[in-house]
Amino acid sequence: MSGGFLEEMTRGSLARVARARKVVSESELLARAECTSPPPPLALQGEGFDLIAELKLRSPAAGQLGSADEDLLARVRSYARAGVAAVSVLTEPTRFDGSLEHLQAVTAALEPLRVPAMRKDFIVDPYQVLEARAAGAGGVLVILRMLSAAQLDAVIQCARQAGLFVLLEAFDAADIERAHDAARAWRGSGTGAARGPLLVGVNCRDLDTLEVVPARLEQLAPLLPSGVLRVAESGVGSALDAARVALAHYELALVGSALMSCEDPARLAAEMLAAGRQALLKGHAPRPTLGASRDRGA
Repeated sequence: MSGGFLEEMTRGSLARVARARKVVSESELLARAECTSPPPPLALQGEGFDLIAELKLRSPAAGQLGSADEDLLARVRSYARAGVAAVSVLTEPTRFDGSLEHLQAVTAALEPLRVPAMRKDFIVDPYQVLEARAAGAGGVLVILRMLSAAQLDAVIQCARQAGLFVLLEAFDAADIERAHDAARAWRGSGTGAARGPLLVGVNCRDLDTLEVVPARLEQLAPLLPSGVLRVAESGVGSALDAARVALAHYELALVGSALMSCEDPARLAAEMLAAGRQALLKGHAPRPTLGASRDRGA
C-alpha cells in the first residue's frame, strides 16, 4: 500500500460518491440517516484494554481471508460474544471485496448484542459518513493523510452531528500532529450530539513495502494526544501482541487478518482481551510459549 495505493483508493471513493449521489441525494440520505435507530455505544468493558474486531474478506497484502462459504454474520456474532468493543466492517469493493450491504447486515446482527459496527473505508466526503449512519453504523474510520484540513473538519463534524465515534488513523508523526489538531477541535466543539468518543490509531504497516513494523507502535505511542482512546492497528496477531500493546498504553487494538484467518476467532479474541488486561494488572507481558501464534496484521 504505497502512496499510489492511497491515491487509487481516493479516486475510487470519489467516483463511488459521485455515482451514489446520482441515485440518492445528500438531503435524502441525511433524512434516512436521521430516521435510523441510534447505534449501540462503543462497548468498552472498563478493564483498560479492548478490541475492535474486523470483518475483512480480502486484503491487498494477505489476499483472500476466511472461507468464501462461511456464515459471516455468525462470525461477527462470535466476535461480539467474545467481548469486543466494536466490529469494523470493510466496505471498499475493489480491493477488499466489501460493501455497504455487508455493513447493514452486520449492524442488524449486532444490534441485539449491543455492539456497534464501524465503517472502515477510504472516506473522502461527508456523504460516506451519512451512508455509514444510514446503514446503522456507530462509528467511522478516517485516514488522516487522505484529507485536507477542510475535508477532515467536514467529515468529523458530520460524524459528530450523526452521533458517531471517529477513529482517526495515523501512520507517522506528521499524521499524529494532525490528530492533535483534530482532538483539540473535537474537545472545543462541546458535547453536542456526539454519542461516541474520538479515537486515534497508529497503523504500523509500511505504506511502501506492505510490511508490518510492530516497533512503530511503541515508537509512536508517546506522541499520541491525551484525552482520546488510543488504538493499535496492524501488528497484533496473538495474545502476546495484545499484552505488548496494552503495556505501550493502547486502550484498544484493531485486529482483522489474524481473526479472519483463525479457525476459532472467538477464542483468539478472548485470549487477546485476557492477555492485554492481565498484562496491565501485572505490569509486564507474559513470556512466549511453544507454538504461540505470531500471525500479523489488522
